[in-house]
Amino acid sequence: MELSAGCPIAQHNTWKGSRAAGRVLEPVSQTTGMETWLLGAVLLYMADVLHSYAVEEKDDVFRRMVCPAFLMFDNAAYLADMTFELPCNCKPEEVSNVVWYFQKSMGGHETTVLTDFSGNMVLDSGHIHVGSDVLKRFTIRMFSLIIFRAQESDSGHYICGTKKGDFFYGYDVDVQPTKRITVAFLDEGQHVQDDYTGKAFSVFTTFWDWTKCDRCGVRGEQRRIGLCYMQSTRLHPRYRTVLHNVTSCGSRAVPPRFQRSGRRWKPEVAIRSCTTPCEQEDNPQEGVQAISNIIHKLGQKPWLPNVPTQYYKHPLGRDLVIACPRARPEHAVAWDWDSVRLYRSRYLVGVNRTMRVFIDHGNHLHIRRVRFSDRGTYFCWREGKLVAGLRLTVSYESKSRRKLTDPETIYILKAISVSYILIGAIFFSIHLSRCCWRMLRSSART
Repeated sequence: MELSAGCPIAQHNTWKGSRAAGRVLEPVSQTTGMETWLLGAVLLYMADVLHSYAVEEKDDVFRRMVCPAFLMFDNAAYLADMTFELPCNCKPEEVSNVVWYFQKSMGGHETTVLTDFSGNMVLDSGHIHVGSDVLKRFTIRMFSLIIFRAQESDSGHYICGTKKGDFFYGYDVDVQPTKRITVAFLDEGQHVQDDYTGKAFSVFTTFWDWTKCDRCGVRGEQRRIGLCYMQSTRLHPRYRTVLHNVTSCGSRAVPPRFQRSGRRWKPEVAIRSCTTPCEQEDNPQEGVQAISNIIHKLGQKPWLPNVPTQYYKHPLGRDLVIACPRARPEHAVAWDWDSVRLYRSRYLVGVNRTMRVFIDHGNHLHIRRVRFSDRGTYFCWREGKLVAGLRLTVSYESKSRRKLTDPETIYILKAISVSYILIGAIFFSIHLSRCCWRMLRSSART
């Protein structure tokens, strides 16, 4: 559309400039230029109509959704380290910018203002550090609030409004932790948790859909995330839920006396095996295939997967965390070490307490105390496709002289000082007790 609208304008300007210079254009060129100019005008008109239609459709969304007279909160539950989006479903037509407010609990005195008016906006989610403040992990796009890599501390109320303090729409967000998660390997006969039913409420797990098979052409794995939910007739009426009298366990709609039972219920992850064929790719030409066969027969290594590979050198004995490019915790992600498949049934965190190499619930690959034997290429699968590789080399860490200002040096000095103080205090108390004991014995004899 931009090219079609731009070309006629450029020709029209050239034609006007030629007339100013006193040159005579050929009749055919004039006709062609006029036809092109008319075609461009028609295209511009159609573009304006389509643009107006798109804007009108966008405005109709807010016209159809009337803001409630009494602010309500929609319940939404997520797992930690996930990225979620909260749309501002209603607002007056005259409001062109919205401000999001975060409040930990209803009626709390501390309120965090989330706005990008001052340039506080996250553009690249890859630069986000786990555990950082929510002010460094959000962005507002088309009136919607996006929180990257949510943490348990992000649970609370999110309200869409204006800078003046007018409120339009609210959410009750429950971010459930992954530290206490329960894992069930269905291939090994393990089962998910049974529902619990009390006198005034019941607790159960609501599972999401199965992910795609994380590998293709070979045996892969599927994962299903389950979050804790509670059903009760005593929920707070100010909170709206998808199902009647059903909300997530960490919701503020749950009465305080029921919240303790909800905290003891753990999120769940179910894992099972799967197989899926790979998408057919274009076969290489016969000449290329013949050359590759000859090279393979000469004794060289077979071809590595044709994926972007990064080379990385890591010091010996240090911990390493590898992330799959553009992968989110809810995606199906798998890891291979050269030709070794790192299946979650063996390498998922928590399977073994003494694990040195493991995969966490955020799909990151962890290697503790890197050894020389860890060298190789680590391949990453995302949504059933091989997408990237990391060529890891291990080297000795270069020795450098410590300075008094180094954090390690300060920590060691503090530890030594505390140790000397404790030893001196023990030594002094022992001698003081002995002196007191002698004085008591001498006074008793006299």
